[in-house]
Amino acid sequence: MKKYFLVRAMAMAEAQARNRNQLFPFNRFLCSSSNSSDLTLKNVTKSNFEPALAELRSHVREADFVSFDLEMTGVTSAPWRESFEFDRADIRYLKVKDSAEKFAVVQFGVCPFRWDSKNRSFIAHPHNFYVFPRQEIPGDGPSYEFSCQTTSLDFLAKYQFDFNACIYEGISYLSRRQEEEGLRRLNSVYNDESSESLSSSKAVADMQLVRMADILFAERMTNKIGEWRAGLLRDTNEGSEFQGSSNDTVQKLQTIFFKMRPALVLNVLTSRQLRLIELVIKKHFEDLVYVHATGEISCPQPLVVYTDSTTDRDLLMREIKHCRKNEAVTKIKAAVGFRHVIDLLSTERKLIVGHNCFLDIAHIYNKFVGPLPLTVEEYVSEVQKHFPYIVDTKVMLNSDSSFLHLVKKGSTSLSKAFTFLCPQIASPNVSSIVLADNPRIKVEVQVDDKRFSNWNSGAKHEAGYDAFMTGCVFAQACTHLGIDFNLHAPPVDLVHNEKLQKYINHLYLSWINGDVIDLRTGKCTADSLGSTNLKNRYPKILFSNIVILWDLPSNLKAREIKECMSKVFGTDSVTSVFHLDETAAFVQFSKQEFVSSFLELKDTLEQKYDPISVLHPLSKILEGGCTRAATYEIYKEICSSPISEVLFSNQAEAVGIEWRTRQLEPAVEVEKQEDRASSFSQDQDRKETSPITIAAGAPSSCHFPTDELVDSFYPVQAQLSK
Repeated sequence: MKKYFLVRAMAMAEAQARNRNQLFPFNRFLCSSSNSSDLTLKNVTKSNFEPALAELRSHVREADFVSFDLEMTGVTSAPWRESFEFDRADIRYLKVKDSAEKFAVVQFGVCPFRWDSKNRSFIAHPHNFYVFPRQEIPGDGPSYEFSCQTTSLDFLAKYQFDFNACIYEGISYLSRRQEEEGLRRLNSVYNDESSESLSSSKAVADMQLVRMADILFAERMTNKIGEWRAGLLRDTNEGSEFQGSSNDTVQKLQTIFFKMRPALVLNVLTSRQLRLIELVIKKHFEDLVYVHATGEISCPQPLVVYTDSTTDRDLLMREIKHCRKNEAVTKIKAAVGFRHVIDLLSTERKLIVGHNCFLDIAHIYNKFVGPLPLTVEEYVSEVQKHFPYIVDTKVMLNSDSSFLHLVKKGSTSLSKAFTFLCPQIASPNVSSIVLADNPRIKVEVQVDDKRFSNWNSGAKHEAGYDAFMTGCVFAQACTHLGIDFNLHAPPVDLVHNEKLQKYINHLYLSWINGDVIDLRTGKCTADSLGSTNLKNRYPKILFSNIVILWDLPSNLKAREIKECMSKVFGTDSVTSVFHLDETAAFVQFSKQEFVSSFLELKDTLEQKYDPISVLHPLSKILEGGCTRAATYEIYKEICSSPISEVLFSNQAEAVGIEWRTRQLEPAVEVEKQEDRASSFSQDQDRKETSPITIAAGAPSSCHFPTDELVDSFYPVQAQLSK
């Protein structure tokens, strides 16, 4: 019977454990397993950061390249901040900038790869850092704030992300700018602050003895401290303890030596009582100094220190100031935290490898270097200073047809590329027949003192393992480019390899658009293969021909917008209409002059609001008089704001754009257009051309000349003017 209950109890305990694992899937053990197939990563938290950093330094210095990956709390702060086909390069950068500034990095994967010529394989050292921003420096402004997307957190939880390890054990950090600013403020405070201000706070100076308890306490402390001082002057009772009565607030006054001077330790006192003592010292004792020094002394309690002269007093305060400053500098240096890893990657000037990593690089710069620059040109220039050699494996895979053939024209996502290019690592039991088709690079993994030639942690979408997969894909891609690592003695100089030059510092600014940015020049070009299917969705985009509309009538479809525009400007006048969200849309005209003409017409119709305006073809778009319109540059202005409203119309309002119609054209240019329109109108009158020939709903065969009368863009208005 006892055995039955014992077995039943064990079964119940096992079932409860299974239930706990199901309820809390993000709890992951941080220990390693001896089984190579499920060996966990080198997980690094603040408890083992120092030894892990020392180990990583040696691995990075010996590495031929270093791959990396990040896990963030979100990607886009609003639907309209996603990357669209109608986004210009500078606006795509602004959207990336917004994402990097608003969301946090919670996991950082770093994996150095070193070529082992003896074993003819790469040795990988995957590290998985949990990162969490904390306010490590007391009094340094408000706490960190960052946004979270539920979809991103769900995604992390799905892949068993350990939120507890991140929040409780995550490594904090300071950016270079934050460290420099902290040291600058520190120098300013301690260079300007007088000795008197160190011993007397403003709160003490303004303190008034009003309460009877405060008055009695101050009198008692004046007597006690006076007795202690008198004893010192008589050279008697040095080191003795002065005991108060049983109902005395001060239970013990003990004498020690502080910086070679006798000092009275103040024990078991409240902050208010300490301020009262400081007030007593300031008022009654010129040769005593109240200090609350920490660091060098063994006991960090508040002290009353005896000085034998004004010179000695000033010397003591300078010593205390110096100690406090050194202690504050030490705290700032200690708060650098995870940024030591970024500094390591930057100073070693290694080849850095990521997968679709433009956003990752922006996060790295924003979190660990400083605020992101306002323009993409400034940004790429700054990135080159810190990371001169970066490779985007997604660009590699999409810019060469042979790579697309290897992945069987499937998705070039990291996991699929890893599966197709590195099957012997992704699936250790893969058939040798499959591996015989193409040369496969060998990768061994070393975690601590264990090395495995057959390793797959199965922890996809964990930063450390994704960094490992990225490095494996890059190494395999190099072999397909014809780079024979067996011919190179370590270290392998990949940075100057001719076959890699067209990939180094070329990153996807937008995978959706297929635009690749050259970090050396800041120029964008289209990749040759990767996103041709997306580019064919819309005709060639001319940003100067675009008008942006928002606060549109509800449920207005793109087809309806195009029909209204075509009735006024001709059937071929609008090339495409694209909705940002339910409140805003882009309209691309076939000619640039249609932009200003539409904005002027819209303004005219809304000002008059007569029966003709109500019957105008544009009235469906302008219904209610709330629709707002502007040129493409206003869209950039709105995107550059740090505000993030869910709807674009709310964003424009929050930014402070209150007018209904706006275009960024000089008044002189508008006058020239009006003069040309007037001249053309006179010519048309002389030719006795009826405006009905260009009326609303004109057939598609009707084409307008380039210097056409502005009124002809909206025939109803032309009829009224005649």
